[in-house]
Amino acid sequence: MEQEQSVAEFAARIRSNIEGVFLGKTEVIDMLITAFLARGHVLLEDVPGTGKTILARAFAASVGLSFARIQCTPDLLPADILGVSVWQQQGESGGQFVYRPGPIVNQFVLVDEINRATPRAQSALLEAMAEGQISVEGKRLALPEPFFVLATENPVEFEGTFPLPEAQKDRFLLSLNIGYPSAEAEALILENQRRITHPITDLKPVASADEIAPLQEKVTQIHVDPMVKNYLLALVEATRKEPNLRVGISPRGSLALYRAAQAYAALHNRDYVVPEDIKALAPPVFRQRMLLSSEAFVRGIVSDRIIESILDRTPIPEYRTS
Repeated sequence: MEQEQSVAEFAARIRSNIEGVFLGKTEVIDMLITAFLARGHVLLEDVPGTGKTILARAFAASVGLSFARIQCTPDLLPADILGVSVWQQQGESGGQFVYRPGPIVNQFVLVDEINRATPRAQSALLEAMAEGQISVEGKRLALPEPFFVLATENPVEFEGTFPLPEAQKDRFLLSLNIGYPSAEAEALILENQRRITHPITDLKPVASADEIAPLQEKVTQIHVDPMVKNYLLALVEATRKEPNLRVGISPRGSLALYRAAQAYAALHNRDYVVPEDIKALAPPVFRQRMLLSSEAFVRGIVSDRIIESILDRTPIPEYRTS
């Protein structure tokens, strides 16, 4: 079908281009494309040196959107993100304030080490991510379409960092962990670095902004059978009854999983969602939205272990496509 092929072919072009510089992590790339097509944002959490920034830059270069990078530091101010109005002299006796947009006024925004920004600076991103607009000096400014935020976070270094509030985490559609590459992929990485410049400088756009909006619209038309929807809701309900959790998945989390599953199905050349799509996406959707109980935290239980347990004990419905 034309709808399936157009979305899948778009994803294949982006994936192939990124894999020229970011090796051995096809599933992570697919999850990134999934969030982008679902009009969501992504939080990349991993230790330094695993390629978070390279992946973000490669994705931005591949989609051909206006790009800006925000390097978060403790002295970053909201105005450094949103922009400011400056006085512009006009003639000898007059002038006016002119708004100079900040880096947030771009289609693709990389927020590097978001947990190094203070809560005040982090909050400047909240309205942008939730509503696609910003408020500057009492005026609302719509952000360009498509608008995509990719934030990176180092989960093991806590000195000089500020944990993201739960409301901020909830604005990310997916939370992804890259992990270490395989030995074969790492050998190729070493070989590719035998040059003065990084291979990412050779990347060219393989998509345009004009084709993205129609594809994002097509994703919303992907069929979700009531049986699959009930499986999704059963997983969500299980998190709310889980004794190791203080807070389960909210309705916003349910919607995030629903939207992500539609995009993931289209990515795999289908016009319908299967239970396996829900199961594959539950960990990155649920991970940052669950709050551990005090007892679970003390015992060292992690969110991914709880998600795995819920997936194991929740029956997968038998879904027939015919």
